[in-house]
Amino acid sequence: MELAYYSDYAVRLVNTEEPARNKDSLTSVEAVRELFGAASQMARRATDADVTRFRSVRTRLRAVFTAADEGDHRQAVDLLNSLLLEFPVSPQISGHDYLDDEGHPRWHMHLADHPSNATAGFAAIAAMGLAFHLTEFGADRLGLCQAPPCRNAYLDTSTNRSRRYCSDRCATRANVAAYRARKRLEAERSDATGLTAENNQESSTPADR
Repeated sequence: MELAYYSDYAVRLVNTEEPARNKDSLTSVEAVRELFGAASQMARRATDADVTRFRSVRTRLRAVFTAADEGDHRQAVDLLNSLLLEFPVSPQISGHDYLDDEGHPRWHMHLADHPSNATAGFAAIAAMGLAFHLTEFGADRLGLCQAPPCRNAYLDTSTNRSRRYCSDRCATRANVAAYRARKRLEAERSDATGLTAENNQESSTPADR
């Protein structure tokens, strides 16, 4: 498993909450386990106590995305370093069942399950994955959706650093809203121009005519 894969852990956790809509899907141990995926050993270690712990880590991860989105890259790095110090990773070389054409294991770096609890394990790999993404591609690749009230986190993997929305759905919604706003403005300007012309005509004298 490549380290870049782990950056999505942070996104998935942050997006379990939509603060502007007052929505939170992280309300049970089952919701915690779903974040890992069905096959994860860490998921099986999750308990009710992890719900509160996961929410705490989620708040800190969202702060990283918020700082990066606002252009405060040093703050984003400081916050992420704090998570890395608190939740260290245990890297291992793994081959699993993947073999190359010659029958040899395809060795790759794998972040081992944390021995203490499910939250520590998830936080460790989420922070490490996010750190890898940040150092490899830049802090400006961490963003929050610009389609209000969404504000979901995303990782910008576009070639020209142009991503502004978490999904095609939000991009479409934002474009439609912008189009309607432009149309309203054009209509208001047209009405104002017509009213001005009418007032000028009414105020003109017979001599002017």
